[in-house]
Amino acid sequence: KQQLTIIDVRDKLEYSTFNIGGLHIPLGKLAEEAEELDIDKEAELIVICAHGVRSKTAVDVLKQSGFSNVRNLKGGILAYRKLIS
Repeated sequence: KQQLTIIDVRDKLEYSTFNIGGLHIPLGKLAEEAEELDIDKEAELIVICAHGVRSKTAVDVLKQSGFSNVRNLKGGILAYRKLIS
């Protein structure tokens, strides 16, 4: 069974204002917390932020931590909200 995990790398205020239920790990803490994640290194990870810029950086951080199936949500939460409205 494939498992999909969403990691939201926005700051606390952004996340509390609107989120889609992903795992919340601000970008500044991602490098240290990536090592502690209890997630299969080959599981599919989708990383999101507001516009897609921080999450693009987060993809690199996660890949450096050994995660192999990591993707960025292009356009971020703002693009997602346009799709659902």
